[in-house]
Amino acid sequence: QWPPGDRIPSVRDLGVELEVNPNTVMRTYDFLQQKDIIYNKRGIGFFAADEALERIKSYRKEQFLETELPLVFRNVYLLNISLEEIEQRYKAFIETEFNPNKVV
Repeated sequence: QWPPGDRIPSVRDLGVELEVNPNTVMRTYDFLQQKDIIYNKRGIGFFAADEALERIKSYRKEQFLETELPLVFRNVYLLNISLEEIEQRYKAFIETEFNPNKVV
């Protein structure tokens, strides 16, 4: 939502906007700082890091591979779904969902 280098809302402002406790926002900001997705300029506010998008994608990939994919593998095994069928459906999904010539 915020391009690299852009100032992001203050803890209080975002808490009001999302209707959550500012402590919840602060914990989230702390987490994002630990992941180098945002940074704090003391006295000015929080800003989106230059590499924020890449770091977010990397974090999401790690989370997917560690927590979600094992569940997919379990279901693939239990339902006796072949890798060929998965590959076929994956290719069809990419073609229909990410085709640059797709008419919306």
